[in-house]
This record gives sequence, structure tokens and C-alpha cells, in this order.
Amino acid sequence: MAPDHFRKHWGFAGLAVTPFSLLTTAPAAAQGMQAASFAGAAPVAIAAGAGAFALLAMAVVRTMLVDGKLARRKAAEQIAALRALVDEYEALLSGTREVTVLWTDEGAPKLLGQAAAVLPIGRQPESVLNFQSWLTIADADRLARLLEDLRVHGHAFAVSLNALDGRLVRANGWVLGGGTAMRLRPAFLQPGAEPDLVAAAATGDFTSVRAILDTLAKPAFARDAEDRLVYANAAYLELARALGKTGTTSAPPELLDPARLTRHLQACDAAQGPNSLSLAWGQHGAYELLEFPVTGGRAGMLRRVQETERDSASEAVAHISGIIDTLSTPIAIFNARRELIQFNQAYATLWKLSGDFLALGLDERAILDKLRTEGMLPAQVNYHTWRDAHLKAYSRTEPFEDEPWHLPDGRTIKVISAPAGATGGVIYVFDDITERLKLESTNKAFSNVQRETINSLSEAVAVFGTNGRLTLSNPRLSALWKLPTNELGKNPHIDEITEASGRAIPEDGASIWRDLKRGIIDLNPTRSDQTGRINRSDGRLLDYAITRLPDGQTMMTFLDVTESASYSRVLKERNDALVAADVLKDAFVENVSYELRSPLTNIIGFAEMLATGAGPLNERQSAYVDYIRASSVTLGVLIDNILDLASVDAGIAELRPELLDVHKLVDNARAGLSASFPEISGEKPINLTVDIDPDLPPFIADGTRIVQVLYNLLSNAARFSPPGGEIRLSISYRGERMLFVIEDEGPGLTDEMKSAILTRLDSTGGPSGRQRGAGLGLAIVKTFVNLHGGTISAERREPRGSKIIVNLPRDSSMSAVAE
Repeated sequence: MAPDHFRKHWGFAGLAVTPFSLLTTAPAAAQGMQAASFAGAAPVAIAAGAGAFALLAMAVVRTMLVDGKLARRKAAEQIAALRALVDEYEALLSGTREVTVLWTDEGAPKLLGQAAAVLPIGRQPESVLNFQSWLTIADADRLARLLEDLRVHGHAFAVSLNALDGRLVRANGWVLGGGTAMRLRPAFLQPGAEPDLVAAAATGDFTSVRAILDTLAKPAFARDAEDRLVYANAAYLELARALGKTGTTSAPPELLDPARLTRHLQACDAAQGPNSLSLAWGQHGAYELLEFPVTGGRAGMLRRVQETERDSASEAVAHISGIIDTLSTPIAIFNARRELIQFNQAYATLWKLSGDFLALGLDERAILDKLRTEGMLPAQVNYHTWRDAHLKAYSRTEPFEDEPWHLPDGRTIKVISAPAGATGGVIYVFDDITERLKLESTNKAFSNVQRETINSLSEAVAVFGTNGRLTLSNPRLSALWKLPTNELGKNPHIDEITEASGRAIPEDGASIWRDLKRGIIDLNPTRSDQTGRINRSDGRLLDYAITRLPDGQTMMTFLDVTESASYSRVLKERNDALVAADVLKDAFVENVSYELRSPLTNIIGFAEMLATGAGPLNERQSAYVDYIRASSVTLGVLIDNILDLASVDAGIAELRPELLDVHKLVDNARAGLSASFPEISGEKPINLTVDIDPDLPPFIADGTRIVQVLYNLLSNAARFSPPGGEIRLSISYRGERMLFVIEDEGPGLTDEMKSAILTRLDSTGGPSGRQRGAGLGLAIVKTFVNLHGGTISAERREPRGSKIIVNLPRDSSMSAVAE
């Protein structure tokens, strides 16, 4: 524009500049136009011309700037005027009792007018585009198809629609510039009436209605105020003739039987408005009878049912819509223009979209953009590339499952897209698989733990399904039955395992598995688990168990008990030998004790006779006799101990508790000690000191056993004490317990000696003892103390010696009953 403006206003000024530039060279021409003079004047002339041109250009630019500001001011004024005009038109449309919807390329549709003119009371204006919320299913589907045809092919439409609240709505759609528009306004007739007939019924007289009916191609008629047929058009008379009835235009025949006609007229009078009736005349087809009041009577027309019914595709869509609303799975349906035409509440809940935003007709790209803005979509490096790849669903002809969407809030969504129909579009199904993935992960971890546990078992495990195939096993099964691991990994049938076992163990492998098969394939619900032992030909012993699992499968376990069976056999043989030895021991003790008792009695008697009445003895002979007497007494005590231990082992030992005199118990033990350790050659063997608490309470126990306990403990102390060493016996009480404490000055207790007190092992015959015994002293002490319900313990004295403590209950009668 600027060059044209320049040429238009400043072209002649350029021509004027040229002569001015030439005049600057006139002095040179007057001097004869010499070449040298002209060459010298040329720079001056050029400079002068350039300066003049610059001044002229500045003037031109300044003028153009002024003109540009003026043009922009005028344009702004024009835009403001247009906006004001648009506002006036919108205000005008908003004040009318109708709704106008505009679709442009700018995005969401624009609503103008009063939505309450067509919507039920309390509905939001955006609900106008949710046709199924205020129209009948048939008319909602019909309007959706007409709108789609308008926006895709540019076909205008004008129809009447039935609202759910009983009102009639007139809808008109047309192409508006680069977009489309639809106007909705209240109507007064049932759908199907032609526009001219609508106008005539609302404002015209009866004559005008008859004129309109005469032009219709459908059968039409008119009734007077008395409900008599007073007019019928040619199509009506033609249908009457097909039904075997005759009449004229002014006297048409009734097509309904009298009874049905009466009911129909009564319904029309009760409705006081439009009324319809379905009719069927066999091969002549099915019709819908529409009657509505007009000035001076009533008019009606007949339409074939197929003109008003939905096609099969529409019925399917309506049926699917009803199902979608009841599903908990999020579902959204978009048409070929990526506009939302159907969704359920689960879809809105999944993406946390409000009802104000999520309206029918919304572009899917706008939904995706909003979800991305709110951080609801998976994180993508290039969002637009990802969105374009997602929108390829509109070009697919087969269902497609996209990669799971891992949302920022931790959820995982599976997205399935499928073609919406022949006209295009997409059906999206969104499945929240977060919990399922967690369960699968938990189940996988559980399966891994289960497999690792089974693999670590020493038993061979095999699980068979109801079809007889191996579903689970561990490596131990392969090793135990010499089966290839790769074959077990193929889930073989039990017959295949039988054949493989026959090859690995030719003697009896196949026969063993054939016997086991009966327990595996037995599907009797009352069957019980089985156990048994298999003695294979190769010498292996296997314990098996067949267990029925809750899911119908069967688990079989094998345990190699060859080694344990051998050990059991050896232990049994040893136990039998020990039992036999114990019997021999009892017989030996009984016989030996009896056989020893008689010669011992003779020895003691002869020793007594030698010491008292056999004549005078020299000092050496007296010492020998004293040794014989002491040894005889010790041997007698030893025999008594052996018999006591034998009776305890046989379980026939009994306590005879009675009230005891502690001083007498000590005297008896001292007498036995003196007999075992007599004075020989004037040597005092022991130095016994007894300390008895003067306030001892009553003591109930078996006196004979207590004397044996004291005697054996004092004898043991005497053996390990130096000649003349002090042995101290202290008797006291503490609460309900009696304490007997024996202390000596021997070498002290070793660990082996402490152990001897707790067991029947004897450590008392050490090399430091002055006498060696049979090792039964401490054993008999331990036994009798336990029979009384007491305890015995040993300690080391400092700097030398030992201390043995016997703790007995004051009343041992209850302990005797317990034993």
C-alpha cells in the first residue's frame, strides 16, 4: 500500500526534482561544456541532488506516519462500532424466548438467549447440549444426527421435538459463515407436522387448515367441533380405498372401528392438546395417528411408523448410553470431529472434572490440555507429539490398547480405544489398574517366595492339575527320580513322567508311578489323603504323601528316608542290646549281692572273734584285724548302695517319712563312720565336728535314707581329707528347708567332682584319696536327696577344701507321695 500511496501523491514532486538537479550544472555548460569543467562540477551537482531528495523523503515519511495514525484511529472506531453492534444483537437474542447455539472454529459452542425457554426449571444453560437430559431418547438421538449432518455436510434442518416435561420444542439449524447455528424455541404441535401446518394451527382459521391439509402428501383429515369427519385429502381417501372403505372429500370414511374411535376421541378431549395413536393394518403397514386442536375443530394426519421410529443404529446407541451410565468403568465417546457426545459419571470422577467444564460438544484436545495443566496426565518430554499420537485413535479401524498411563498421583490407567461406528469417532475405556498391578506384584512376590521355599525343601514336591499335568515341581524331584529337568519344565502329563521313570529306573520306576497315578487322577470329592513308603529296587526308601489341594490340584511329596531308616534300625538294635544288658545287670546285681553277703558275714564274724576272743594279738596283728573289720564294713555299705541303686532303677524304691531326731541321725552316721575309719595304731583317722542349731523345727523324712546320705558325704570327705583333718557337719534351717553342710580340708573339688554330684559318674577315687571306693557314694546321695524333693550342690573352699550343701524340705511326706 505504501508504494502506491507514494506514487499517487509524490510522483510529480520527483519529476520536479530532476530539473532542479540539472540546473546545478548550468555554469559548467555556459563555459563551453568543457569535459574537464564538467567533470569537476559533477560531484557538486550530485551532492546537491541527494540532499534535495533526502529532504523530500523526510517530508514523505512524515506525511505517511500521520496518515497511518489516522487510518488506525478510524479502524479502531469501526471495530468498536462493530462490537457495540454485536453486543446489541446478542442482547436482542438474549431477550427472546428462544436459545441460539453457535459453533465456530474458536472452540467451545456459544449460547445466546434464554435457556429456560426449552429446559426444565432449575437446569443450567449448558444442559441444552445434553439432549438426553431434557428430550426423549428418540428425539435426542434424532437431533444429534441432524446436528452432525449439518456440521459435516451443511444440510439445514427444521424439526419439532418432544421434551421430557411434555413441552414441544422447535429446532432449526443452518450454516452461518464458517460455522453453524441452531435455534431452539417452544412449539405447539407434535413432531411431524409441517412448518406451514404449525403456523396455520396456531394462528389461522379452519379454512386455512383445510387448504394446508390438501397440499400434504400424507393422509390428513379434519373434524368439526362435534368430532365428525368433515374433510380428508386425496392421500386419506386412497388409504381408505385400500382398506375397502369409500367416501368423498367432504364425507370421508372413518378408518377406526367405533369402540376404538370412542376411546381415541375421549383421550383427545382429556388431553386438550395433541394426541397420538398407533395403528396397524396388516399388509398396508403401520401408522401413527396424530390429532391436534385447531380453530373450529381438530386436524390430524397419518404417518408411517418407519418415519418416526429410530433406525437400528440409533437404538443401539441409545441402549449403549443407558448401559454406560450404570457402569463403574470410565467411558467416554467422541464423534469424528473429536467432540464429546457421551460419558458417564465414572469418567468425570476418574479425571476429577467438574460438571461446569465437562459438557457435551467439548473437543477432546481441550480436555487433554486441561488435564495436562492440572498435572493429571503422564509426564511427557514433548506433550504435543504425545497428544497427536493419542489422537490417531480416530483413524484406526480396530480396537487398540495403548501403553498404560502412569499418572503423577501414583495411579496407573489402561486406555482402550475403539471405533465408535461407521460415521467415525472413538470410544475410550479407561481402566484404573493400580490395585490390580499391586495385587499382581504381591502375587508375583508370593509366587517367588513359594518357589524359593519349595526349591529349598529336602522333600521332592510335585503338584498335578486336574488334567493330570505337572504344574509345579522342585529340583529335588528331578534328582530323586533321575528325571531330566528340561522335561519337567514342559509341564508333562503323569503318563510321560511314568515313561521317563521307566527309562531311568528300569526295574520298577514305571510300575511305581502307575500305582501313584491312581491317587492323583482320583477326582472323588470324598477321597482322603494318602501316605506310604516306597522300597525301590535300587535300595532307596521313599516316604510319600498325596495331598488334595483346595483348588482341585493334587500335591505329592517324596522324602528319602534311606539313611534315617538305617539309623533307626541301628538304634533299635542297640536299644534291644541295652535292654538285654539291663536285664543281665539286674540279675547280676541280685545274684552277686546275695553271693557276697554270706562270705562277708563270715569275714566280719571271724574278724570280731579274732579281735575279742582268739587270744592275745601283737600290735601288727591287731592292726590287721582292724583293717579287716573296717574293710568289711565298707564292703557291706557298698553292697547296700548297689542294692539301693538297683531298687531305684527298678522303680520300687519307697520313702517312709517319719518325725526324726536330728541328733540321733547324726549319731548313727557317726557310728557308721567310726566303723569304716577305726583308730589303728593310735592314729585318729578323722576329726569330725558337729554343729546343730539348737532351735531346729520338726523334721519329717526317711531316717534310714538320711543316715545313708550323711554317712556317704562324711565318708567322701574323710577319704579326701589328710589324717586328722577337720570335717565339719553343720545342720540348720531356713524357712521350710533343712540345710546340711559338710566341709573338709581336702584338695578341693574339681569340675569332674562337681559333675559327679549331678550324675552317677564317680570322681571320688582320685589318686589323692586315702581310700578308693566303688564310686557309688555320691550317686546314692544324689538319688536319695532327689527322692526327698531336695537339692545338692558343691563349692570350693578357700584356701583349700570343699563344701557340699544338701537342701531338704522340712516335711518330705508330700514329696514321697509325688514320687
